[in-house]
Amino acid sequence: MSELPTLINDLALILVLAGVVTILFKRLNQPLVLGYIVAGFICGPHFDMTPSVVDHTSVETWAEIGVIFLMFTLGLEFSFKKILKMGSTPFIAACTIIFCMIGLGSIAGHAFGWSKMNSLFLGGMLAMSSTTIIFKALDDLGVRQKKFASLVLSVLVVEDILGILLMVILAMLAVSTHFEGIELVGSVMRLCLVLVVWFLVGVFIIPTFLRHYRRWMSQETLLIVSLGLCFLMVVLASKMNYSTAFGAFMMGSILAETIEAEQIESVVSPVKDLFGAIFFVSVGMMVDPNILVEYWVPILVLVLTILLGQATCGTFGFLLSGQPLKVAMQCGFSMAQIGEFAFIIASLGESLKVTDGYLYPIVVAVSMITTFLTPYMIKLAEPAYRLLEPRLPQRLRQTLQNAAQVQPVVDSTAWRRLLLNLLKQVISYAFLSVTIVAIMLTSVLPVTRHLFGHWPGNAVCGLLTLAFISPLLRAIVMRKNHSDEFRQLWRDNRFNRFPLIFTILVRYVLSSAFIFYVINYLSPFSSILHWVIACILMVCLMASRRVKLSSIRLEHLFMRNLRSREMEALKSGKQKPDYAQTLLSRDVHLSILQLPMNTQLAGFTLQELDLGRKEGVMVAAIVRDGQRINIPGPDIELFPGDKLQVIGDDEHLSAFAARIQTAVNSDITDSDEHEMILRSLTIQSSSPFVGKSVRESGLRERYQCMLIGFEDSKGQLILPTATRIFHQDDVIWIVGERASLKRLIEQPISADSSSHNPNTHSL
Repeated sequence: MSELPTLINDLALILVLAGVVTILFKRLNQPLVLGYIVAGFICGPHFDMTPSVVDHTSVETWAEIGVIFLMFTLGLEFSFKKILKMGSTPFIAACTIIFCMIGLGSIAGHAFGWSKMNSLFLGGMLAMSSTTIIFKALDDLGVRQKKFASLVLSVLVVEDILGILLMVILAMLAVSTHFEGIELVGSVMRLCLVLVVWFLVGVFIIPTFLRHYRRWMSQETLLIVSLGLCFLMVVLASKMNYSTAFGAFMMGSILAETIEAEQIESVVSPVKDLFGAIFFVSVGMMVDPNILVEYWVPILVLVLTILLGQATCGTFGFLLSGQPLKVAMQCGFSMAQIGEFAFIIASLGESLKVTDGYLYPIVVAVSMITTFLTPYMIKLAEPAYRLLEPRLPQRLRQTLQNAAQVQPVVDSTAWRRLLLNLLKQVISYAFLSVTIVAIMLTSVLPVTRHLFGHWPGNAVCGLLTLAFISPLLRAIVMRKNHSDEFRQLWRDNRFNRFPLIFTILVRYVLSSAFIFYVINYLSPFSSILHWVIACILMVCLMASRRVKLSSIRLEHLFMRNLRSREMEALKSGKQKPDYAQTLLSRDVHLSILQLPMNTQLAGFTLQELDLGRKEGVMVAAIVRDGQRINIPGPDIELFPGDKLQVIGDDEHLSAFAARIQTAVNSDITDSDEHEMILRSLTIQSSSPFVGKSVRESGLRERYQCMLIGFEDSKGQLILPTATRIFHQDDVIWIVGERASLKRLIEQPISADSSSHNPNTHSL
């Protein structure tokens, strides 16, 4: 028999060890990530008591694939629209925490005498809290319904996208020989351009493709298509000198806007779990006990830096975003750990060969310690607040209280709404136009020149380019010219008319500039002539009905693709409505609670439950079987499995969530008691059933038993009818629970059984 490849032997060792250790960690109620790391240490080169992995190169390749899958699934949970709707609170808090922790990490690295790149990457590792670990800790502690938990999770979402940008910036700094501000700003602007173009093109193309071929998409096909798109974007990102993790995240975020996102996440999840486990095991393989012993002082210092730094900087960040001191401290203390993002940044530094080998195991050790301490830090927040608050100066307490006061929501002016909408519209369509022009002039132009010759090829390419961008250019000029804000400003004050006309002229010149650039690039004539032609063509595009219809269809397609998953999620109750984010700035907030299938609340109306008076919460909506009942009336009954969108404060929401979990029917402990049993009974002369019909016997209503049939002389069963009369010596077959049959057989007028069948009784 041929010898197994080394990789298969290594995978067997890795997966068996990972399975055993993670079962143990699950039993101890610890994060599985720590279990994978411990399993990696056991099968690594620094642990001699067990077999070790041999083919390290192949395992590292699989681990890199694991990073790709982790970032891809992270992108599937991400939403650009969700980020924009969060308001300024999570952005202020996340940016404050990240910048402060990068600074603290870099200072700590320089204090230990480490190199500039080691210190910079260390700051990046310490800046990112773990979404998985915090989510689990909040769930285990039963505080997911509290206001601070919602704020923490929203900041973690922002940190994820900022973490991707941080990885890209670190990679750019790593490959650069010097740090120049202008070069860095240019790279960041190029990155932002790539992000916008990829997102806009992806929203136009990918959801349309998936919707068109949905009928042919089985789970297997969807898995292959989604992974193919993921690795295609990974290759494109690599060609553009970005990390593979960045490309995977971008494709995940594009697919996150499709209705199929949850299904994609479901089919990809097992593959992600496999490769993700190998990645975390590979992290554990790099843990060297000798390095941990040698660097125990930096490990201890970094643990304290995270605990104190995140608690302090996090609290400060949430205070800056307008949260009261207690909520800010709860949020800051909850984020005092590092997790999978730190490992990914560490592996990035290893792959770029800009960090030293001791940094990775140090970060792993710090992550394990801070992960273990996370629940205790969350619990410590309130005692720390009670200890700190009375000791603050009165003026400072008053300042913090005033900063956290609720500000009334003031609707923006018509001018502001119009200009913001115009800005978003112009940027989006301009980026798409730039992308199309760049693709046509770099990829299509050489082909047309080869097929038709130089100048005819230029003409063909120019016409195709103008045909593709014409709906976009018309939308830049004409969109929002008939909006409510535009009409209101035009009608309210005649002095508004010149600025409104000026906005149209600016957009007209911008659109004409695109046409001018294409013509000027492909035509040998003078620029003045090209400008005249561009202006005339733009007027023709504005007047063309066909271009108008194409522009409208394009916009409808974009909005449909962009909002499809959001509309589906709102309908099914998986997403909170937009006003839930506004409530976060108040003393109350909205939470989604699902009734268990064995809930005792089922069958009661909202009026009977009187949740407002008894529980202190209000039901804003009920989602049932994909149907949404907004503002349910008092006569609406609750059903098992209903999703309730309820509004209340932390205390009442937590109490109501606890009641939902406890108000359930007890599980059946004695299965024999409720087992359905089949018995045959013989009708005696003294039986009350003699002379009665099946309908009149009350077998169902009185005894909760069901008549199966009458046995004839040949032993065959005859199905009963409602009018069939019971006669003496009839043999009937009954099915029911044990207690019900016992009550039927043991009625006072029953006679002893005369049948030889042990299952036959007399009645």
